[in-house]
Amino acid sequence: QVQLVESGGGLVRPGGSLRLSCAASGFTFRNYDMSWYRQAPGKERELVATITSTGGITNGADSMKGRFTISRDNAKNTVYLQMNSLKPDDTAVYYCNAADWAHMYWGQGTQVTVSS
Repeated sequence: QVQLVESGGGLVRPGGSLRLSCAASGFTFRNYDMSWYRQAPGKERELVATITSTGGITNGADSMKGRFTISRDNAKNTVYLQMNSLKPDDTAVYYCNAADWAHMYWGQGTQVTVSS
C-alpha cells in the first residue's frame, strides 16, 4: 500500500537547522509531484514547497523563501526539506504530500518545534 513516512523533526533552537525526509513506497515516485506542507496550532495547513516530477520547484510563503530548500532523490524514493535559520514561527507539524493528476497521498506528519 501507499506509504509516506516523514522523519527528521524535533526540537531545535532559533537559528538552527533541520533536514526532514519523506520516504515513499507503494507508488511510482518519479511520476509524482512531491510537496511539503505545514500546519501550526490553530492555523490552516499551508504549502511549504513543491518539487515536480521533472524537478521544477514552487515555494510557499515569502517567510520561508531563502531558508527552506526542497529536493528529491528518485533513486531512493525520498523527498527532503532542508530548513535553515529556523524561527519560532516555523513551529508546526510538517506533512509530506504526493500528487499526480488522479491521486493524492499524505504522510502522518512530523513535529518541528523551534524554541529556546
